[in-house]
Amino acid sequence: MFSASQELIDKRLREEKFKTALSLLTVVIFFPALAIIAWLFVKGAPALSYEFLFTDPVKGMTAGGIFPTIVGTMWLVSICVLISCPLGVLAAIYLSEYAKDNASTRFIRLCILNLAGVPSIVHALFGLGAFVLFLKMGTSILAASCTLAVMNLPVIITSTLESLQAVPKSFREASWNVGASKLQTILNIVLPNSIPGILTGLVFAVSRAAGETAAILFTGVAFYLPFLPVNVFEQCMSLSMHLFTISTQVVGVPEAYPYATALVLISFVLIVNSLSVGMRWYFRSRRKW
Repeated sequence: MFSASQELIDKRLREEKFKTALSLLTVVIFFPALAIIAWLFVKGAPALSYEFLFTDPVKGMTAGGIFPTIVGTMWLVSICVLISCPLGVLAAIYLSEYAKDNASTRFIRLCILNLAGVPSIVHALFGLGAFVLFLKMGTSILAASCTLAVMNLPVIITSTLESLQAVPKSFREASWNVGASKLQTILNIVLPNSIPGILTGLVFAVSRAAGETAAILFTGVAFYLPFLPVNVFEQCMSLSMHLFTISTQVVGVPEAYPYATALVLISFVLIVNSLSVGMRWYFRSRRKW
């Protein structure tokens, strides 16, 4: 019988220590997040009710519900995704499949990565100048959604680009060898195998759009509206802005209201993330590699 060498034993010990350290790090990250959600639930659960979710705020937003903010958030997120997802995926496809690997392309990719780190208030000022004033959209849902789309484009492009480049080169070569064009290869081979990564970028976009405040503050979100928007050229309320308002600007708000609003916002993000995880698992289970 052969016995493991001391070098192999030491290597396994180092791997076990590294695995233990990563496990502890995961626990350190997970439990504070879980504690925050639990605290929000304990403080906000007394205010959660049908009336809170499906009625309008009244008495200077010190009573009533948050239904207009939920509808407004849906408007903003939906239009943001409709704008940013196609543009981001198409840009990533061009950079991955068509653009040559030269200094210009590498510079463009570096700029995209840098844009992902730009503060949201800068995007807000850009949206104010570009969409509200220059394109004359006014302070509207469309202007706010376009601002969120510009802010989320770098994340979608980067995640999609990495997912496209993760597809083995041999898949493309096999498709070309049987006579498929580059476009056919992209549509039938590359994109289907890249869907999990594309969904990851989409989830980040939805989460950031739902929780953003600064980027929509100057472009389309109102402090309070007594009516629901009926088109994209009107203003709306949003959960994130409403949470900021009742937490810092309004006097006499019941203590449970801000916590309940935060809990609804986090629940919305968690539901979207859960749907995305399920879709990613489904598409990954269908992959043959």
